[in-house]
Formats: sequence, structure tokens, C-alpha cells
Amino acid sequence: MATYTTAHAQAGINAKLPKIETWANQFPDYEILIRVPEYTSICPKTGLPDYGAISIRYEPIKLCLELKSLKMYLLAYRNLGIFYENAVNRMLRDIVAAVHPRWCVVKGEFTPRGGLTTEIEAFWPAAGRRGPRGHSGGEKTSRR
Repeated sequence: MATYTTAHAQAGINAKLPKIETWANQFPDYEILIRVPEYTSICPKTGLPDYGAISIRYEPIKLCLELKSLKMYLLAYRNLGIFYENAVNRMLRDIVAAVHPRWCVVKGEFTPRGGLTTEIEAFWPAAGRRGPRGHSGGEKTSRR
């Protein structure tokens, strides 16, 4: 069996994807959960499709994710060679850059491959790793 290369490991991490748009939040202190039950990407080593469900949970401060642009962003993964561990972390990175939330958790639950299922969670800020209700995003800050 051929070994995994650095190129495999880095595939898709910096690929150009559609921009995630935002809109101005009007309310304080609430959570948003977005669930995408039909996520697809391509394994960069085998070229076979990966399937799963993605959950995005965050607490907005000034901005919220615009759902149509988020859908177009996520659909772009369909033809992207990226390990799903990297995809979840890339999504977190891109979502945080777009909305600057108080905290955010992106979770991927992937369908079985070779009899194994995989769940991946990425947290921002990473230090506390608590996310919803128990977030460790520091002190509450002014929203406007």
C-alpha cells in the first residue's frame, strides 16, 4: 500500500472556495445551530467520495452567517480533495473569519468507511473546548 504524503495531508486546506457572506445581528445572547445532513468531499488519496453530516453551532456577536452563501461554500467541497479532519477544521477557520463569533463549534459525523465511523469536532476558541452554554470565549463584550 502506498504511503500518505505531505501533499495528501495538505490537500484542500488552502483551496479557493466561495465567500461566506454575513448579515448584521440584531439580538444578544443566543445560539445558532446549522445542520448540513448531506456533506460530500473527496478523499485526496483514493479519490473516493466521503459523506457525512456537518453541524455548525455558534454565538453571534455582530454578524450572522448568510445561509445561501454558506450552502454554496459547503457545496464547493463536493469536488475538493481534502481529508475530513482537515475539512472540519477548515470550515471552523473560515466561519470564524467571516462572523467573528463569541465561540463556535463545527462537528462532522462521517458515514462508515471500512467499518469505522468518525466524528470530528473543532472548537473556537480552542483553549476551553467547551462551546455551547459552557463557552470559554472570555468575558462578554459589547455587541455594537
